[in-house]
Amino acid sequence: MKKPVVVTLPHHHTKAEATKRIREGLDSIKPQLASYASSLEDEWQGDDLNFKMVMLKQSVTGRIHVMDQQVRVEVDLPWVLATIAEKVKGQIEKRGSQMLLTKK
Repeated sequence: MKKPVVVTLPHHHTKAEATKRIREGLDSIKPQLASYASSLEDEWQGDDLNFKMVMLKQSVTGRIHVMDQQVRVEVDLPWVLATIAEKVKGQIEKRGSQMLLTKK
């Protein structure tokens, strides 16, 4: 049984700019994730990202959907990792907001 974590992040950019910021932000945190994950796969299809990582020998999957005024992040945690769902949600909110709100 998986525990879904869903976060919606508002933004005030064009869809293309929001997608660019998310892409660049994720590229910058991949090295940090590598210390926790034994594998990390991601695939962009337009404004949507599907990802999968193995963390603590558990498979974590998710999706990011960039829309005109918000970004929806969904992470499916296996039941073993469900106890950290709120911590994961908080980190997504914090880092996602930093990616979208930072002036360039």
